[in-house]
Amino acid sequence: MNRIAVFDLDGTLVDSAADIHVSLDRSMAGLGLTGFTRAEVIAMIGDGVRALMTKALTARGRPFDEAVLADFVEDYTAQATVLTRPFEGIPAVLDTLQAQGWRMAVCTNKPEAAARLLLEDLGLAHRFAALGGGDSFPVRKPDPAHLLATLAAAGVGPDRAVMIGDHRNDVQAAARAGVPCIFAGWGYGPLAMADGAPVAATPLDLPGMMDALLA
Repeated sequence: MNRIAVFDLDGTLVDSAADIHVSLDRSMAGLGLTGFTRAEVIAMIGDGVRALMTKALTARGRPFDEAVLADFVEDYTAQATVLTRPFEGIPAVLDTLQAQGWRMAVCTNKPEAAARLLLEDLGLAHRFAALGGGDSFPVRKPDPAHLLATLAAAGVGPDRAVMIGDHRNDVQAAARAGVPCIFAGWGYGPLAMADGAPVAATPLDLPGMMDALLA
């Protein structure tokens, strides 16, 4: 019977903070504003690109600006894999899950085009039966409809799914969709965001934990 692992992208599958940081600082520099520390950027990741830019501009005393957002998205999408790489252990775990018969999908608040190009550039796109980006559907995480629509696109029901993510949005979307969730302890979100979900310390912990959740 089909089982599916649905992964968040930034902070779960890939360590993308460096490229996001570079593009965000370029956006700020274009406005004559100072950039951010890496820790500040990581704290802004997870709610989608519009929220990221809103937080960044607010932190510099500026209102949200659609043109600045559009320029950032264009700049980042073109250079999203200069420094970004899969987290250590992720390629091996994807191999293991595939060998065990798991299907896989990505559900991310990152814009779909940027997410798709990133996965293609890193040689990961062929692994996933579906990709639900932050602009693929009318809603995005933590709305459970984002996760459910991604599962529908992959052709697997929520009763055979496990969500893996590093942000409260992943945990909340999964809970509301009736899907068990594993919190990615190696990712960007503080452990408090797990909110009772089991925590995987490393990607290598995932296969055993996933089997137990769907046993």
